[in-house]
Amino acid sequence: MTAVPFISLSLRPVRHLRSLCNLSLCNLRVPVTFLQATALELAILAGHLLLYPSGLFAERPGPGHPQDGDPAPGNGRRRPAQDEGACNPRPLDAEPASESECAPATPLPTGAGAVRPPAVLLHGFVDNRSVFVLLRRSLARHGWRHLECLNYSPLTCDIRTAAELLGRHIEEICARTGRSEVDIVGHSLGGLIARYYVQCLGGDQRVRTLVTLGTPHSGTTVAPLASAHPIVRQMRPGSAVIEELRRPAPGCRTRFVSFWSDLDQLMVPVETACVDHPDLIAQNVQVSGIGHLALPVHPAVAAGIRQALETSTSSADASGAVSVA
Repeated sequence: MTAVPFISLSLRPVRHLRSLCNLSLCNLRVPVTFLQATALELAILAGHLLLYPSGLFAERPGPGHPQDGDPAPGNGRRRPAQDEGACNPRPLDAEPASESECAPATPLPTGAGAVRPPAVLLHGFVDNRSVFVLLRRSLARHGWRHLECLNYSPLTCDIRTAAELLGRHIEEICARTGRSEVDIVGHSLGGLIARYYVQCLGGDQRVRTLVTLGTPHSGTTVAPLASAHPIVRQMRPGSAVIEELRRPAPGCRTRFVSFWSDLDQLMVPVETACVDHPDLIAQNVQVSGIGHLALPVHPAVAAGIRQALETSTSSADASGAVSVA
C-alpha cells in the first residue's frame, strides 16, 4: 500500500515536464543579446589569456621623445614630432622612468593631436597592460602622440596605496613631457584607483579627464567569496574607500566620463558603474549589448573614449547618458 503514494508523487514531475516541453523559446525569455554578449565575453577572455603573458613585464625603454617642436638632444635643432601611440608600459610599483617608452606609430590625420595631453591607461583587478592592446592602437591611429600604460602588482592590497603610486607616476610623466595635465582611462578597478587619486589625493590638479570603464563607483556585490582579497573588500558597497568617495569634493576640476554596460555581470547592480556625486562633473554613458571584458576592446567604446577625451569640460553634458553599442 505504501507504493501507491510513492508512484503518485513520482508522476507529478512528469506532468510538469510535459508542460515545460510545450513552452516555446520565446516564453523562456532568454534574451538573444545576453547570449551574444556572453559568447563575445568568452571569445575575448580566450584571446586575452593568450595576450596576458605579453603584459606581465615592462618592455625595454625606447629613446626619449621631446615635445612637438622641442630641440632634439645634443644638436639644438628642432625635430618633427613623433607618434608615441605604441607605448612601453611599466609596473605601477616600479620607479618612474626617466625616458619615454613609446615606439612610433602612424596616426590618422587629425587637427587636435598637438594639444592633447598624455593619456594614461590603467588596467583592472588581476589584469595587466595587455587588456589595452586594441584601445591603445585605436588612440595612436587617431593622433594620440603620448600614451602610457601602467601595470600595478596583482598583489596590491590597498586602493589608497595604489593611488599614491599612480600620483607619483603622473608627476613623473608631467615632468618628462612638459605637460601640466594628463588624461586617464581606467578599466574596472583601475578606474577606482584613478578616482581615489583625483578626488582624495589632489589629483584633480593633474588629471583633466578621467574615463572609467565598468568601474564599481558605488561598490559591487558580485562574487561574495572573492571578499577574501583585501582589495575586493574595498570594492564592496559601504567599504571605507567607497565611503571616502562619497564625501563632498567641492571644486574638483577633473571631468569624469563613465562607461557602463547593461550586461556587465561583474557590476551588481549594473548602475554601480555610474558616477553619482553632486560635486563632480560627470557624464555616464550607457553601452548596450556587451559585457565587462568587452568594454576596453569594443570599437564603439573606443570611439566613445576618443570623443570623451576630445570634448572640453565646458561642452560636456554632465547629466546625459547615451548608447554607443
